[in-house]
Amino acid sequence: MGVSMEWVLVTGGAGFIGSHVCESLLSCGYNVGIVDNFNDYYSPALKRENITDIKAAAATHSIELVLYEADIRNTKSIDYVFKDRPYEAVIHLAACAGVRPSIENAPLYIDVNINGTVNILEHMRKYQIRKLLFASSSSVYGNSDKTPFDEDDPVDRPISPYAATKKAGELICHTYHHLYDINVACLRFFTVYGPRQRPDLAIRKFAELLYAARPIPFYGDGSARRDYTYVTDTLDGILKALAWVDSAESRFDIFNLGESQTVSLSEMVFALESATGKKALLQKFPIQPGDVTATYADIGKAKCILGYEPKVSFEKGVQLFIEWFRTRAYKNNVV
Repeated sequence: MGVSMEWVLVTGGAGFIGSHVCESLLSCGYNVGIVDNFNDYYSPALKRENITDIKAAAATHSIELVLYEADIRNTKSIDYVFKDRPYEAVIHLAACAGVRPSIENAPLYIDVNINGTVNILEHMRKYQIRKLLFASSSSVYGNSDKTPFDEDDPVDRPISPYAATKKAGELICHTYHHLYDINVACLRFFTVYGPRQRPDLAIRKFAELLYAARPIPFYGDGSARRDYTYVTDTLDGILKALAWVDSAESRFDIFNLGESQTVSLSEMVFALESATGKKALLQKFPIQPGDVTATYADIGKAKCILGYEPKVSFEKGVQLFIEWFRTRAYKNNVV
């Protein structure tokens, strides 16, 4: 899919989605640069393990890989990164993640997700790099009454600082597209899960609690629904979006990358029980501020323009995740 030996920079490349992106780019023949600051939002050791896997993939394919331990807000560090290799595209995944933590520390989220994104865009402008994928989020839709969510729906009522920063990022990306002719695809991810999933995300967190026979925090009445998207399907959309921005034609657009089906919290817990053979102990709490009642992607646009076609059902995805988790858990003496 890629142009052999082209250099692509991935911010947040040591993380859950980022590590999968890097491995796929390497297998497609791209040289890869990774920017990650290995912050302690969750264990940096998990990200180090991801880097080990990426390095193994680079060695397998005899492709160049370079890692920069840098903060996207640091102008001096990011300038060094952009000077270091002849990057032709940027996949910007680095961000402070999580809806609930953003409510507790909004200034940090605004600084990293907005100022950090501007810093990346400024260096793209400076070094005349004109292909960008920006990781947005389904959270920008807020508590929309209209489902499924369409990219043309109004998204001017976010209900968390995290969501607000992602919408702001889309707007800033459009500004740089307009002023400096940077081709941009803003990708709204919908509840991505799978191997290497962050430990704070529900499916990974619940699996760990199931195996430890500890109570699962259960917010609300279980009716909240999410459009869970298996990581390989999200990855397929990312690679197809990268091909889409690789055009002489000036391009900017926003795409939903979801599964286009919803699963309730209760159904998700049941699927984990079925896959693990363990019974969940539920510790019930009121629904949390900032949590939306449902996410549901209309993916017609991504299908039509990108050729995006998710393939992994939720039931199969949970089984695949648990297979990976058991191997990892046994290795780390968790199970």
